[in-house]
Amino acid sequence: MQKYFQITFVFLMILTFGQNKPDNTFVKDHYTKKEVYITMRDGVKLFTSIYTPKDISKNKKLPFIMQRTCYSIAPYGETEFPRSLGPNKYLMQDEYIFVYQDVRGRYMSEGTWTNMTPQVEHKSKKDVDESTDTYDTIEWLIKNVDNNNKKVGQYGTSYPGFYTAAGILSDHPALVASSPQAPISDFWNDDFLHNGKFMLGYFRTFPVFGIQKTKAEKDGWFMDTFIKPTSEDGLKFYRDMGTLKDGYEKYYKNNFFMTEIMNHPNYDDFWQKRSLLPHLKNVKHAVMTVGGWFDAEDLSGPLNIYKTIEKTSPKAKNTIVMGPFSHGGWGRETGKAFHNDIYFGDSIATYYQKNLETKFFNHYLKGDTKTDAGIPEAVMFDTGSDVWKEFAQYPPKNAKKVSFYLADGTLKNTATNDFSEYYSDPSNPVLSSANLKDFNGFTPRNYMSEDQRFSEGRPDVVTFTTDALTEDMTFGGELMAKLNIASTSTDADFAVKLIDVYPEDFVPKEKKDGVIYNNYHQMVRSEIMPARFRNSREKPEALVPNQKTAVNFKLQDVMHTFKKGHKIQIQIMSTWFPLFTVNPQKFMDNPNFATKEDYTKAFIKIFGDSSLEVDVLK
Repeated sequence: MQKYFQITFVFLMILTFGQNKPDNTFVKDHYTKKEVYITMRDGVKLFTSIYTPKDISKNKKLPFIMQRTCYSIAPYGETEFPRSLGPNKYLMQDEYIFVYQDVRGRYMSEGTWTNMTPQVEHKSKKDVDESTDTYDTIEWLIKNVDNNNKKVGQYGTSYPGFYTAAGILSDHPALVASSPQAPISDFWNDDFLHNGKFMLGYFRTFPVFGIQKTKAEKDGWFMDTFIKPTSEDGLKFYRDMGTLKDGYEKYYKNNFFMTEIMNHPNYDDFWQKRSLLPHLKNVKHAVMTVGGWFDAEDLSGPLNIYKTIEKTSPKAKNTIVMGPFSHGGWGRETGKAFHNDIYFGDSIATYYQKNLETKFFNHYLKGDTKTDAGIPEAVMFDTGSDVWKEFAQYPPKNAKKVSFYLADGTLKNTATNDFSEYYSDPSNPVLSSANLKDFNGFTPRNYMSEDQRFSEGRPDVVTFTTDALTEDMTFGGELMAKLNIASTSTDADFAVKLIDVYPEDFVPKEKKDGVIYNNYHQMVRSEIMPARFRNSREKPEALVPNQKTAVNFKLQDVMHTFKKGHKIQIQIMSTWFPLFTVNPQKFMDNPNFATKEDYTKAFIKIFGDSSLEVDVLK
């Protein structure tokens, strides 16, 4: 058990300290280290490590690059050094003052930990949040670290990406560049929830996020509470566990975060306070938000943060970068870039690090903050043609809304009056992956581009497929599922998958052993929507049995070219297990506490005037 989750924590630490591997002694040879407690305005002290280049001087003043994290800033001790500093080796070699901080309630810092710290009104010194902690930290650094140039940049991936995004709101005059990477923006649509639907694939992560420490800690105080894998067949664990209620009562009754999720099934005040998006206004400094098209954890966060800043702060130097990566994959060069089975090119992370990330920070921290860094507004990797594309705005100006209607097993240009029907049984759910080992993972990763042939043809999945395309077609921007449904039950989930079906004679540029690429059904995008939230996230509503009802929801954006000879396919189902909890298909005030006795079988219709609305680039 310890070895399994130590590997996971190595990954989390890599996200904190960068993923390149320079010489073991580079940091120790070129930097000095100082550990301090910085006092926040309410008296809470946050543990901070400061790495300063040895050749800094009055004639060579340097800027700060800072990361605040809940995942530990180890190694602790002023004689202990990490293998690397900063987001990439190029910035480390360019010399900055690197700052790392344990956030409130984590590891060596004081205070109480909370997930997605709510942003508050700052009426008194006692009103603190991540933006005030960022401000107070920057203020201390500017005044107390010798030979700094009074410019600060911040970055972070995953949860540190959230702290970076929240730090944007500090509005400190010295903060000139922020790069939130794979950030959480609204817990209702990131990580643990998708449109309020609980992501069961995260079930093993809760010890990290739901146990308070009682004293300063240099090691993970929660390690002994992880659930031990019992079989290589990870599906067996979820089948044996039973319902979400069963799993909660067996494993996590004393886990405060799991308890919060269980007791807040709707988008109430608890979740509303944990959205950053309403607060991202009047952003004045440069922001480069980064994400991965195959990030199973935080895909919506980067897109929503960029779009919100673009809308509320039109004068901000606002940039978005989306690559062919899983969670944080841009921070580590792997040579040949694969996601699961799919190859996208060579040295893609290096391209991002050298041409975008390093350029961004070097310009704003060592150059003229009033001028543009020369990075396009949107740099988006096309995951179908395997090339970077640059746009002056996003979604691209030349995008045209096109609707693909779902009828007769095909995608049509116009709506029809017929319907497709399937039978949904919560006790026999559609699986979310054919890879049973993956269900043992800390969080899901590979399913985002996985071959979907395993679910096609089931009686509880409806499929709509085009003929082979006669020319390339690029989806570049937003996706909206507009479903018209009817069910014999009072509740249902709707999972929609957008799939690229490869030709039968397809030959990949690079391949993995044992993978059949002929007729490969690569998932391009997917999302799930509980019908209960179709009209309101705050006030869920039951379905009226057998009544035609609209269920509309956004899938996350894409940049993908369906090549000539390929087919476009859409699959729809109402269970997606064990990636997401099973909907009992009976309306309940709190479905998180559903029992097996609540499970209701249903016949579900998808009417022919249902569609997927996409942005097609012309």
